[in-house]
Amino acid sequence: MIVRGSGPLDSGPRSGGAMQVSRSNGIHIHFADLGRPGGAALVFANSLGTDFRIWERVIGCLDGNIRVILYDKRGHGLSEAPAGPYSLSDHVADLASLLDSLAVRDAIVCGLSVGGMIAQALTAARPDLVRALVLCDTAHRIGPPGMWDTRIAAIEEGGIAALADSILERWFSAAFRAGRAEELAGWRNMLVRTPVEGYLGTCAAIRDADLTDRAAAIGVPALCLVGAEDGATPPDLVRSLAELIPGARFRIIDGAGHLPCVERPDALAAAMTEFFEETGLV
Repeated sequence: MIVRGSGPLDSGPRSGGAMQVSRSNGIHIHFADLGRPGGAALVFANSLGTDFRIWERVIGCLDGNIRVILYDKRGHGLSEAPAGPYSLSDHVADLASLLDSLAVRDAIVCGLSVGGMIAQALTAARPDLVRALVLCDTAHRIGPPGMWDTRIAAIEEGGIAALADSILERWFSAAFRAGRAEELAGWRNMLVRTPVEGYLGTCAAIRDADLTDRAAAIGVPALCLVGAEDGATPPDLVRSLAELIPGARFRIIDGAGHLPCVERPDALAAAMTEFFEETGLV
């Protein structure tokens, strides 16, 4: 079920600017369906503590003939935040249900961090939905469980704001943090305003996920990218994911941390476009 109502989002010709919400896998998921309705579908999945606005600059650099689908995963943005903890399978089922409601098949799925883990797991669970992967600043396994338990405990005690500065250091390059202070403040607001239930629920999903075997079985074209200054999923970790996936391409984006879609959208879009052209995806 899809509900459209008034809202500030300029979501293009598909929605006429109306907010779009789908009842997917039993919860309300906020999404946007942009671009040419008959074009190849490109689906974006966000990182922990962000909403789909992180992709706006990338979309502006892409071919307008592509159909773009953005969504806020459970517990983030304007989507519902049910009580946690969540599993990665919960996130995968949410996205699969959304794409089913939109009659999307054979999409290119671009995921950042936990969004990349969702994309990998969706490929295994619903191969009919995925024709290619763009895996940004992600891995088959992110961090040891103890690290996530420590983060969960710290946020339960002091809220997301207690860790916000250290998270932003991993998200953004030193140059960005020093030279774009006003914008940095906006991204900090996005982070700290994430529902605590959604943030902690998704921390648990990342903690408990090991996609090593599923990554090795991926049979669709894949591009793995990472910011050179990523402090959350460093280049060597993302390279190890690319080495697991048969035939995967690997690229490092200079001048970016964990969110190259924010810092270097031009470079990210160029790498994606080259990948699409080389593999005949669009």
